[in-house]
Amino acid sequence: MEIIDISWPLRPDTTAYKDHKTIIFTTKKTIDSDGVRESILTCGSHSGTHIDAPAHFIKDAETIDQAPLDRFVGPCKVVDLTHVQGAIHAHDLYDLDIEEGDFLLIKTSNSTLSATAPFNKDFVYLNASAAQYLVELDIGLIGFDYLGIERQQPDHQTHRLLMDADIMIVEGLRLGHVAAKSYFFVCLPLAVVGLEAAPARAILVGGL
Repeated sequence: MEIIDISWPLRPDTTAYKDHKTIIFTTKKTIDSDGVRESILTCGSHSGTHIDAPAHFIKDAETIDQAPLDRFVGPCKVVDLTHVQGAIHAHDLYDLDIEEGDFLLIKTSNSTLSATAPFNKDFVYLNASAAQYLVELDIGLIGFDYLGIERQQPDHQTHRLLMDADIMIVEGLRLGHVAAKSYFFVCLPLAVVGLEAAPARAILVGGL
């Protein structure tokens, strides 16, 4: 059995969406002065690898603690779209083996960027036509390898299309070291209550 970590590492200089730095490590106690080490972690709900709940864009919708955990655990397919620049359109997905209920993780050239690089405003993203196509296929979850799945879209169409169809969205995956094939996916959000998103640890299990 092989376990592959696909999480974005959290540190104060971790890439932040639009460079809005939210990760702070504060030392509370040290071994030298207190005989124990203790720290305070401050971060945003969308820092690093994270899961968006429908409440992110839909009023009175499900918050992250209300999402059943089985929505984030199961077989998945990693697909390689590293050749696509700019927007991923529906036609970029037509030849892929995508079926109803699939957990789909999309590997793009975003994964070649350093985990501490300045925010790339020209990141590859999923446009509304691709989101609509995935809605029509009725997939169960989509994972994406940047801190956002969409870029400068009016009314956040990609998010809204997916969320209206009850498709879970995982952002901030690191897939550069991952081959395009099938795995078992585990990505559990922190048990925070009432928020629209939460950081998560994501892994792939292969060789089962």
